[in-house]
Amino acid sequence: MKPKLSIILTTPGPSAAGKQLLAKTLASLASQSDRRFEVICYGRMEEADDLCRQYGFLHVDVATEHCSKALNAALQRAQGDYVLICYNNSNLIEFKQSATAFYIMVMERNPLCPLLYADYDLIDHGEVKSRKLLEWHPGRLTDSWDLGYCLLFRNSFLQQIGFCDERYRFHPLYDLRLKAFERGHLVHVSNRFNGAPYRVHAAEQGLDVFAYLKTGRDVQRELEAIVTEHLRRIGAYLAAGQNYHSVHYTAEEEAAFRSCIASVVIPVFNRPEFIGLAIESVQAQTVQNIECVVVCNGGAEDPTVAQVQRYLPGGDRYDPHKPAVRLLVHDLNVLGFCFNDALRSSKAKYYVQLDSDDLLFPQAVEKILHVYDEDDRIGMVIGSYQVFEKTADGAIQPVLVDGKPFVVTHDEWSEENGRNNLLRIGGAGAPRSIKIRVLEELGWFGMNDSPFSRNYGEDYELVNKCAERYRIGRVWEPIYKVVRHSGGTDHMIDQATIDINDNAKDHMRLEALARRKKINQA
Repeated sequence: MKPKLSIILTTPGPSAAGKQLLAKTLASLASQSDRRFEVICYGRMEEADDLCRQYGFLHVDVATEHCSKALNAALQRAQGDYVLICYNNSNLIEFKQSATAFYIMVMERNPLCPLLYADYDLIDHGEVKSRKLLEWHPGRLTDSWDLGYCLLFRNSFLQQIGFCDERYRFHPLYDLRLKAFERGHLVHVSNRFNGAPYRVHAAEQGLDVFAYLKTGRDVQRELEAIVTEHLRRIGAYLAAGQNYHSVHYTAEEEAAFRSCIASVVIPVFNRPEFIGLAIESVQAQTVQNIECVVVCNGGAEDPTVAQVQRYLPGGDRYDPHKPAVRLLVHDLNVLGFCFNDALRSSKAKYYVQLDSDDLLFPQAVEKILHVYDEDDRIGMVIGSYQVFEKTADGAIQPVLVDGKPFVVTHDEWSEENGRNNLLRIGGAGAPRSIKIRVLEELGWFGMNDSPFSRNYGEDYELVNKCAERYRIGRVWEPIYKVVRHSGGTDHMIDQATIDINDNAKDHMRLEALARRKKINQA
């Protein structure tokens, strides 16, 4: 009898542990209450044939170095109406006994669904944690978005698109799910209590915000190619140079900027131990006709205020020969509000970013200005940064990777396609600088008035908006020091925070897709 469901498994690495993982997954499938399914296990593993034969399952002996070709070898054997593709190469997946019956029934209820994903239970060192996944919408474009370990496709959809595109060696499932996005009507099976069809044995891991930057260049290029083709197909791709505008200033405006060419804005909340070094890194710039605007958003009682006042007239660290320091005090910890208030009152031409616990290299502003001078269509300049850490004794020292300074250049950005690939990745780099006139035109920074933002992503939203109308200039050598410390946010973060952050940026991507489609329609 023709199966309704085909379950595709990979073979783990050749080891006793790998054999045990596969055996337990197969055993959980052998005990299913609904037998209208087949199992196809693919890969190179000597014991796989015997393990599969024990339950009447099929093993396809195929090299897995080229992921698309290997997966296609399994998909071409699939006879079911629905195909469940599982990520079981390194973690144990165990299916509930009712899983196959459930999967078949929910797909029959949703005849237009090309892709279904489900919440799952995570077994972390014996503790059961319910992993509740985010609801799908077309803005979920990052390759890291979590759809779980088992993706259920309609086989007719896979056949229509020709299975995996074998141009893509590393991440065929990213391409498959973006193509499913284009059909719409994805189904998310949510779990309230004991409603997850499978469980995964794996340690819960936070997110390293630098993780995607450490991926190999070939993988990054493939992922960029996949998302770019997706944007082309849905009408949201922006061609190189498309829709760029120029920014012009009068001679009188340029003359006025000579007294203050840039405002370096530092929003800060209760960081009195960091703020002095940040201010001094601004005052040490090789370009001196700038100002440092510190916006303390912890109210007048915030101890940071007293530290900043030391750099104002009358303070023990005031120096009239160095760039001026302005202090704004608010009792609202809303980052976009801090930036906007500082820049609405600025007389400068440019804004330059500086976080309160980070530092600028002395030539940072000078190098940013040189890039702006290259083209009046450049609305924003983004630099590169080096990662440092603050040790227990208060020293700031470089972080080394393979014995070399850890420098983040975001060199995945290209002049031709950077703004398209930006919709896939988490950020564009630091520090960011923008022409204040462009900032005003784009509607200033978001102030937690975008869904899910919560003091997060307002800079990412701005980069996207700017890139749709202006060139983004780059400084490729490090001009910014990111300082890791125990109170920072650039370390591993928990799953709840990851979900909040993903919701914020994915909604911004959703809005960016609509804007880009409108540009192309015009």
